[in-house]
Amino acid sequence: MSDLQAFLESQWAYLLTIVLLVIGLYGMLLKRNFVKKLIGMNIFQAAIILCYIVFAFKRGASVPVWSPEKVGTEAPLYMNPIPHGLMLTAIVVSVATTGVALALLIRIYRTYGTLEEHEVLQRLRDDG
Repeated sequence: MSDLQAFLESQWAYLLTIVLLVIGLYGMLLKRNFVKKLIGMNIFQAAIILCYIVFAFKRGASVPVWSPEKVGTEAPLYMNPIPHGLMLTAIVVSVATTGVALALLIRIYRTYGTLEEHEVLQRLRDDG
């Protein structure tokens, strides 16, 4: 049991990422309400962002800022800031995507009176 406990303590961030990916994928694929699908998409996006940040993390590394006390040329001593900066951009894109999706959901609700996928598809078939 101690091996399992040590594994969980050392790899908890990876396990959390996998759990969030599965929850988000479940919400997007198996839920039939468009709002629930959007929530699943947001959870999935958060899991992807977390995945990138977890993979970019290096224990004991420093930020690559020049300082007279910590001048070094060895790459393992420094953390790469690019993935973290890209994930800030991904967060902005995620917020924008959510805003557009909510606007579309409002339009769908005003047009069809529901946000249930099967009811919207049935009304589309009846209208076509």
